[in-house]
Formats: sequence, C-alpha cells, structure tokens
Amino acid sequence: MAKARSKDIDIADLTRGQAKSELARLAREIADHDRAYHQKDRPVIADATYDALRRRNDAIERRFPDLIRPDSPSLRVAAAPAEKFEKVSHAQPMFSLGNAFSDDDVEDFYNRVRRFLGLDRETLALTAEPKIDGLSASLRYVRGDLVLGATRGDGQVGEDITRNLRTISDIPQHIAAPDLPETMEIRGEVFMSHQDFAQLNERQTKEGKPVFANPRNAAAGSVRQLDPSITASRPLRFIAYAWGEMSRIPGRTQIEVIDYLRDAGFPTNPLMRLCQNVDEILQAYGEIELQRSRLDYDIDGVVYKVNRLDWQDRLGYVSRAPRWAIAHKFPPEQAITQLVEIEIQVGRTGALTPVAKLQPVTVGGVVVSNASLHNEDEIQRKDIRVGDMVVVQRAGDVIPQVVKVLQEKRGKSSKPYVFPDKCPACGCHAVRETNPKTGKPDAARRCTGGLICPAQAVERLRHFVSRNAFDIEGLGEKQIQAFWDDKLVTQPADIFRLEKRQSDGDRDLAAREGWGEISAANLFNAVNERRAIGLDRFLFALGIRHAGASTARRLAKNYLSIDAFLKAVRAAQQPDSEAYGDLVAIDGIGEVVAQAIVAFFQEPHNNEVVKELLTEIDVQDFEAPSSTSPVAGKIVVFTGSLEKMTRNEAKARAEALGAKVSGSVSNKTDIVVAGSGAGSKLAKAREFGVEVLDEDEWLSRIGD
Repeated sequence: MAKARSKDIDIADLTRGQAKSELARLAREIADHDRAYHQKDRPVIADATYDALRRRNDAIERRFPDLIRPDSPSLRVAAAPAEKFEKVSHAQPMFSLGNAFSDDDVEDFYNRVRRFLGLDRETLALTAEPKIDGLSASLRYVRGDLVLGATRGDGQVGEDITRNLRTISDIPQHIAAPDLPETMEIRGEVFMSHQDFAQLNERQTKEGKPVFANPRNAAAGSVRQLDPSITASRPLRFIAYAWGEMSRIPGRTQIEVIDYLRDAGFPTNPLMRLCQNVDEILQAYGEIELQRSRLDYDIDGVVYKVNRLDWQDRLGYVSRAPRWAIAHKFPPEQAITQLVEIEIQVGRTGALTPVAKLQPVTVGGVVVSNASLHNEDEIQRKDIRVGDMVVVQRAGDVIPQVVKVLQEKRGKSSKPYVFPDKCPACGCHAVRETNPKTGKPDAARRCTGGLICPAQAVERLRHFVSRNAFDIEGLGEKQIQAFWDDKLVTQPADIFRLEKRQSDGDRDLAAREGWGEISAANLFNAVNERRAIGLDRFLFALGIRHAGASTARRLAKNYLSIDAFLKAVRAAQQPDSEAYGDLVAIDGIGEVVAQAIVAFFQEPHNNEVVKELLTEIDVQDFEAPSSTSPVAGKIVVFTGSLEKMTRNEAKARAEALGAKVSGSVSNKTDIVVAGSGAGSKLAKAREFGVEVLDEDEWLSRIGD
C-alpha cells in the first residue's frame, strides 16, 4: 500500500513529523500563491482553495504550536502589536549614495572611477537601474529562511521590522535556489504603486482618516507600524537591488547576482541594464526618464553601479557612500508662486540663513511653503524682494529653492531687501568673517553671541541628540525647545541629569503637559541607554564647525580615545606646535578643519561644557585596528607615483587594514611608501630614519 502524503492526512491523524513536513509545504505553497496574486497579478487557484490552505495551516499550528515556522503565513498578519522596535546592527553598513545632477557630474564620476582603478583602455561597464522613491530595507536569510528584516536607520544601526516585512507578499519567506548561500542579506526598496496609493487614500477618506501626501510617505509610514496587521492592510511592494553580508556571493558581477536573486524568487527591476561606456549610461538615463510618467511607481533618478564586483571591492567606500555607485537625479520640478516674506533663521553655528516664506504651491507632488535663499549675496545677485513672483524648484529630498524672480510681474513700489547686521534671536552683531587666504568675506553672516544666543544653544542641543550623534529616542525638536524654554536643559550634560533632578524634587517631568509617568520613564531609559557612546559619534555631537560625521570618524580613528584627543588638541593651540602639525597631517583634515577644531577648544565655555558632559557619560575608545594586519596602527605616508594602484586606492586599502594615512612625514611616521618621482617626503623620511618601502615591498608587507 502506498504511503499517504501529509497533505492528504486529516489534521487529527497527523504525527508530529508529518505536521512539521506539512507546515513547511503550506508555507512554501501559500507564499507562491501570494506572489502569483500580488506580484504577477495572475492567481492560479480560486480564492476558496487559497482560503482552505490557510485554514489548514492555522489548524495544524493550533494543534502543534511549538512547530510554528518563522515564515508561517499566520505570522504575516496576525502578530500582536509591538511596544517599540528593537535596534539591530547591520553586519555590513547600509551606505547611501552620492548624487549626480548633470551629464558632466556623471562623466566626472565615470572618469574618477577609471583613474582610481588605473584603467587605460579596458572597458568599464556599469549597470543602470531606476532609483525607486521608497524606504530601504534589509532582509536576512539563514539556510533559506527569512530570520530578520530591518530599516536602514543611520546606516550602522536600523530597526527590527521583521514582522511587518513578512506581511509583504513580494518578500519570500523561504528561498529554495540552487547553490544557496547559507547566509544571505538582501537589500531593496519598499514602495507603493500609484494605483494602490490612490485606492489607499480613497479608503482613508471613506473611513475619516488622514490621507497620505505621496506614495513614499505612505510606504514609509506603513512599514513602521507597531501593529503588523496595519502594515498587512497596506498595499506594499518590494524590489531587490543589492545585498549585504553573504556567506558566498552567487556571481562575479552586479548583473549576475541580481539575476540570481530574480531566479531565487525576489522581484527585481526589469528596466535594469548593462552599459559599456558613459554614452550608453546617459542613453539609459534618457530612456528611463522618458518612461518615468508611464511607470506605476515613483522614481527620482537612475542609479549606476560598477558591474565587476572585484572592482567594487577595490574602489571601496568614502565617508558613508560607495565609490563604485552614484545616483543620477532627475531635473527638479518647478512652479510659480509669490514670495510673501523673508525670514532670517539662526543655525547652530550662528549662521544667519534667509528663508523665503511662500504662498503655498505644489511642486513635484509636495506642498511647498518655504524655500532656501542661501545667503545675502544670493539675494542681491537675483535681486529677490518681498512680494515678488518667483520660480521655485524641488529635486528629491533637496530643500526647495528660489530659481529666479519674474521681474516683469514686480510692482513699482518694490524695494531691495536689506540684510540685517544684528542677530534676530539675541540682538548681537552679525558679521561676515574674512577668509585669511583669499581676503574675501565668507558667504554666511554669523551671530557673535555664541552660546548666549538662544537660537544657537537650542540648535546645538538638537544636533547633540540627532540621529548620527547621541540619537536619543523621544527627545526631538519640540522637547528640546520646551526644556530650553523652562531652563531644564541649557547644556548637553543637563540631559543626563534630568532623572536625578526629578528624584531630587527639582522638577517633576511627569507632571508637565503632554507627559506622564510612562513617557518620563521611557525618556530616562532612552537617555541612560546613551550614556556610553563611541568616540566618533561623540565628536560629531559636539557640533564643531567643519567637523561632520566623516571628519569625526577620521579623528577618532587617529586618536582612538577621548583622553588622547583632548590632550592633542590642547597641545595644538599654537600653529607651530608638533601637535598642530600632527592634526593637519591627518589625511582629509587640512588647515581649515584643524583651525576650527583648535578654535572650538580655545573657547573656555566649550571646554567647560565638555568637562561637565564627561562626568555624565562614558566615551568608548574607537575600535582598535585588527591585530592580524601587519600595518594596523601604523602611520603611513604615500609619496611619488605608484604603478600597480592609484594613490587613492592605496590609501583606502591601507586604512581598511587599520593603518593611519598621513599627508606629511614626521618622526612619528612608521612607513613611507615611495613610488617613482618621490621627492621631499622621501628625503624627510631618511632624515628621520623612517622605514621606506617601494610599491612591491608594500604590497608584500600587506599580503597583496
């Protein structure tokens, strides 16, 4: 007698082994039908048959609750709401892309890649694909099973939205592909089609709920719902376009891996193509732009990627973006409206920025009521006046800008705008600094009030708690402003004293309007979770002028600890000091940044702020370079012309191995790599007795 198949056995008669096998079959079959229905719009079974499959799955799970699979169809809708999303660290950072806005920008990128790789006549092929305007997400699979889904977050740490992503029918719960890597991290975009977006807003209106501004906002809001059943009710889609950590890369090129992902069941973009030169790239851009209005989803540009993966590895990354990819954005959309008023905003560095207050107008699907005027020179150059009719444009996430004035529509009583020479926030003088090298005034006019200026103090605190700095959840712009107004928080250290003040009976945060015991406790927990912070994030949080996230990381990589950093910058107060020379010599720092860092710590109040802050937090040392590298922690200088790699590639490779790349030779330099034509740096290396290697010796040293 033939053995009965699990699918033919009554649920009450299933053995444990048969139930496990049947749940696996049902998970795969239901996922296949979901893709056929939602992704391909070609259902292959009747709704009643589909419902029967789900009912059988649910009934088996009720009998064997310990056998519920991670990819179970029941988990895609019925999971209970979460209280908050857990943070997850990406095994490999989720980098953002640099942007190109013109054909010249694209040619510069293409030529820059060729120079970096040292290519002569060899073909540099790139892929071109539409840049979907949605929400980036990462999917982690282990032995074919989806085990984790996360947002991009800050690129290093995202949010665990696994339960929500399981509700998206485009996303496979299980992969059964040949030569499947044990670990796969697939990255892509969650988005909403125009048709689905319109239907969702129609439903929102009928139910008396707010409508969404655009498909991207709808997708982003839907995927971050604490209740996965809400996400499941939204028509979300997913397209895979990249990958992160993989135990084995299933291909040697971008195209090959994307083809593998498509064959494994992931939706990929059919408009993606391979281009052999820059002309083909720009042709692809033009053709995709022509199709833009006919697509059923929003795109805001075309992404180019170097096709060969070994070349991607050589190119590596700069700051938070890959050198081997770029986004070519579409031209901005424009509209005409009236400039009602010019408002001066004071930034955290004291810069006075003029902002145009506009009669609200829709630009690119978004209602715009403010636009940047940049600075007073820009106002004078374009002769922008209050009451003018102006052309406004918006490109992607770029702040709307005033392109030009329609002079023919200007009234006779119109008068030129006079830029204020006093800070509107504190009344202190606002001056334009003179660049010591050029003798020309800086573009920005700055308040001289420093930290006594309320606008700057609040902005500095906002920056301090921002995502790339301390990233304190629940402490946003509104809360910072309210705490500042009531003198609860006047400097960063006060944030970490809020809980103690409450326990001492100073101020009862829970009794404030809009707060309560739970929300106050949540804030205290969020603050305490940030008492330990990495050196690079700490330095960025200080808001030193010219010291962005990438600069802060360079400083952290060079000095490794907060004590070493503070000792060095205090010793660098004199421009002719050895410490100042070491600071300037850090690759990517230079005179302007070094002067800004030194100036920050010359200000007694800033030193006091840092001192107070360090009594409340623990600044963790920057992760030491790998001890397995023979050049980890070494200070390396490259000079002369290299033959087997470009200078930039050599620097990037050295830094990846944990070396510190410097731009000048001193008695602290460990290694000088000298190519042909090496001059003064080579002579200085010999003077200091520094080890000198030629290119072949360097490659041998690092094992290349």
